[in-house]
Amino acid sequence: MVRAGLTKERLVRAGAELADEVGFDQVTVSALARRFDVKVASLYSHLKNSQDLKTGIALLALEELADRAADALAGRAGKDALRAFASVYRDYAREHPGRYAAAQFRLDPAAAAASAGGRHSQMTRAILRGYDLAEPDQTHAVRLLGSVFHGYVSLEAAGGFSHSAPDSQESWTRILDALDTLLRTWQTP
Repeated sequence: MVRAGLTKERLVRAGAELADEVGFDQVTVSALARRFDVKVASLYSHLKNSQDLKTGIALLALEELADRAADALAGRAGKDALRAFASVYRDYAREHPGRYAAAQFRLDPAAAAASAGGRHSQMTRAILRGYDLAEPDQTHAVRLLGSVFHGYVSLEAAGGFSHSAPDSQESWTRILDALDTLLRTWQTP
């Protein structure tokens, strides 16, 4: 018998909340069953396994990030768009550390193709159109931005910048300024 009120969507959302509380790596179907005070077996009518749950959380996180980024980018271009886009990732990682980790989860090709990951790429390339980058520079720039954003956010979350001055916000601002300057030097003549 299926427990009333349990759906895959509800379980994925609860799994995302759990990820934010205990870390994405700690999320399992067993942990989720404890949260709902049900037997593990009762969740298998909605989820195949922990991999299915983690994939669902990753897809949710990618969708949430894409929605936030789209809202932040509306009406912005150039450096302003770059800052808004970068800040979405940093703020999301701070607010939802487990979900942010889930957004990095390796998806199978079919799930990746159906995910909001493509929207992230399209938005990044839309920002880069303001810098007039031709290929292959545009692809290099997409990789650069993703690496810098993720690297900074990950180091900051691990406490890597909490032990020294200046404040990490000051560094973040200077890094975004430096990226803007760098991208302008890559412009096609």
